[in-house]
Amino acid sequence: MSEIPAASRAGFAEEYPFASHYLNVNGRQYHYLDEGAGETLLFVHGNPTWSFAWRKLVGDLSANYRCVAVDHLGCGFSEKPQDYPYTLANHINNLGQFIQQLDLSQVTLIAHDWGGAIGMGAAVEAPDRFSRFVLMNTAAFRSRHIPLRINVCRTPLLGSLAVRGLNAFARAALVMAVAKRERMTRAVRAGYLAPYGNWADRVAVLRFVQDIPLAHQHRSYRTLLNIEQGILQFREHPILLPWGERDWCFTTEFLDELRNFFPDAEVFRIPEAGHYIFEDAHEKLIPRIREFLAAHPLAEKSATTNSHP
Repeated sequence: MSEIPAASRAGFAEEYPFASHYLNVNGRQYHYLDEGAGETLLFVHGNPTWSFAWRKLVGDLSANYRCVAVDHLGCGFSEKPQDYPYTLANHINNLGQFIQQLDLSQVTLIAHDWGGAIGMGAAVEAPDRFSRFVLMNTAAFRSRHIPLRINVCRTPLLGSLAVRGLNAFARAALVMAVAKRERMTRAVRAGYLAPYGNWADRVAVLRFVQDIPLAHQHRSYRTLLNIEQGILQFREHPILLPWGERDWCFTTEFLDELRNFFPDAEVFRIPEAGHYIFEDAHEKLIPRIREFLAAHPLAEKSATTNSHP
């Protein structure tokens, strides 16, 4: 179990005032938040973030919904095994097992970055458990677009030294992923960096970068192709696509591609927001998500089945 020492956690405790929960998933300790009650909102993060990224949304929406936010294996407070195969398929399987063990149903997926592929992958594997989707600055399909600054981190040896040795990927994101840098206070920066304090802690951060499947020979290419083909079944589901338009990684080209998959999706563009849309524009994002959820009510059984165990 990768618990953060109390002394280190104190630097961001007010930003992240939630109780930690752990579940044994495929033999590993999997950390998650479980706040509120009612219809389940499942928050799935990307790289190099963790459930901390969802704190503003969880803090607000948990007043009316059950908010479950996971930390992928190797991320956040979850276990960080060093010899684990951190592949897209394994992340999907872990999330799927987590959903099954908690018996989550009529789930509204709220996903960002890698969370889109992982979350939609889990939905493709268990479509009857999902009801609505909120996908922001993410992708769940193949693409050959990769920014140079990320591609450099895939370089053998240099990538390891930068990402695991210098924590360059997580540190750079604190500046490059936001448009409103004044919001990255000392406490917020501490929160994002706290789980990735040393070489061992950063193993999954590097593996995520290495797992981007750009060519068909890549080990995760087939997994992503299966997701791309499988998500078409959700075309009739309520889908909201909030998008920070100042994102240099998941640009609006990715939004356009998602709209090809989901032509009836609701689009919420935020011109002033960057990749970390939940930092730059949470005050706009939260009410828009609330509006979306209210406009697409679920069957009444959700209020009784999605309660804490």
